[in-house]
Amino acid sequence: MVVKLCVEPRPRTMEHAAVIVPRRQRDAFTLVELLVVIAIIAVLMGLAFPVFQNVQNSAKKTQAKNDLVQVVTAVNAFYTEYGKYPLPSGAAGDAVTYGGGGPGSRELFDSLRGIDRISNPRQLQFINPPDAKDSTTPRAGIGPVDGQFYDPWGTPYSIRIDADYSGEVPNPYGANAGATPNLRQGVIAWSSGRDRATQSGGDKNTNPNKDDVISWQ
Repeated sequence: MVVKLCVEPRPRTMEHAAVIVPRRQRDAFTLVELLVVIAIIAVLMGLAFPVFQNVQNSAKKTQAKNDLVQVVTAVNAFYTEYGKYPLPSGAAGDAVTYGGGGPGSRELFDSLRGIDRISNPRQLQFINPPDAKDSTTPRAGIGPVDGQFYDPWGTPYSIRIDADYSGEVPNPYGANAGATPNLRQGVIAWSSGRDRATQSGGDKNTNPNKDDVISWQ
């Protein structure tokens, strides 16, 4: 004889039910949390942006320095090849300065790039800068309109060449010249830097010339 026992399930208490019923999961940030996150991101961006600008400017200064060295090397190589500097016809005085208030440098770079067959009859390429991408505001290359060589900040490089073949050129920073106003070099070049302020014989180590990049130091 088999006896079946029927056991009725014990009713669950509210306390027990609260344990087994899953709580609703939070699937979104509250408005306050979003505002806190946005504020933190804004602070971090504010701290990182100046650092990024400094790193970017440092890279541009390095590029400008390299460009200036290439320009000076190219002019000296031209002199070695032809026995003269790539100067405009009728050049007079102790030096000719391209840019920085002087004539544009297209004629110079046409000669150095082998485009001008009169001054460079062998069409040798002593320098080959890239073409600037933006014709409106050219940077870091040859301007497609005026043919000048632009620095990374968008200003044509200044180049000074010994026109009387004395072996020296005037220092463009008169305040630093002292008793020796001339630099014992046949060619020098410089950039007005980030502020794009053209020097006017002032002190290289103070504003607005402090950020200038030069070839001779």
